[in-house]
Amino acid sequence: MQIGNFNISKESPVFIIAELSANHNGSIETAINTIKAAKRSGANAIKFQTYTADTLTIESDKSDFVIKGTIWNDQTLYKLYQEAYTPWEWHPILFQAATDEGLICFSSPFDNSSVDFLESLNTPAYKIASFEITDIPLIEYVASKGKPVIISTGIAELNDIELALDACKRMGNNDIALLKCTSSYPAPIEEANMIMVQDLAKRFNVISGLSDHTIGATVPIVATAFGAKIIEKHFILDRSIGGPDASFSMNEKEFTEMVSLIREAEMAVGVIDYDLTAKQKRD
Repeated sequence: MQIGNFNISKESPVFIIAELSANHNGSIETAINTIKAAKRSGANAIKFQTYTADTLTIESDKSDFVIKGTIWNDQTLYKLYQEAYTPWEWHPILFQAATDEGLICFSSPFDNSSVDFLESLNTPAYKIASFEITDIPLIEYVASKGKPVIISTGIAELNDIELALDACKRMGNNDIALLKCTSSYPAPIEEANMIMVQDLAKRFNVISGLSDHTIGATVPIVATAFGAKIIEKHFILDRSIGGPDASFSMNEKEFTEMVSLIREAEMAVGVIDYDLTAKQKRD
């Protein structure tokens, strides 16, 4: 799987994605500074979400459109998406800012119009968010563009994953990765189930990885030990700026430490080898 200048394979280093999401908090300057911080932290890529409130939902305060049981409790879906979205007119500027920093940049589309828009920006890949894994027409449209498709599995049962993979393959696209995800915000560490990273790769013969909403770096490190080749984590300049995703996002210091620990974990995993090293023979 080639995304930009990074070749993701079972032998490659972990591809580390900083998720911007809503962490610009309505400021393009904050968004650009976040991209620069992501580069300093050691991320390989920055990812956005491309939608508007009107492309995702309708403006309604009826119970079906009011969020319950999450950190966004009692907000309407429309209000949340209106607060969280990244304005489309920012996208060309942010894509260029990422390029200038040497970061790979791509996004999660949520309807065909956002796919068309991202195509106009020459996005190198697409990410299917967990809640879109059952939107088979969207997955087919994304896959038809011939770009790598990374799919989060946060709300998916086995059959949902199979249907999503079939949709890509039906469009002649076999360039697919699956990410284990727990769609809770923040996600409890006891529900991480990182052994699934290994199973996804083996069961479906794909690159597998992690889209993480837990607090801290423990789960990404364990994912690396289980063979994750893609790790995505929400990234913020400073949680004090607030915003819908602030509470489960890493700041620059935390993300930098996580990247370092992932790289150490990669070295610790090593290779299957029964021969002694030169140092072991000397000692």
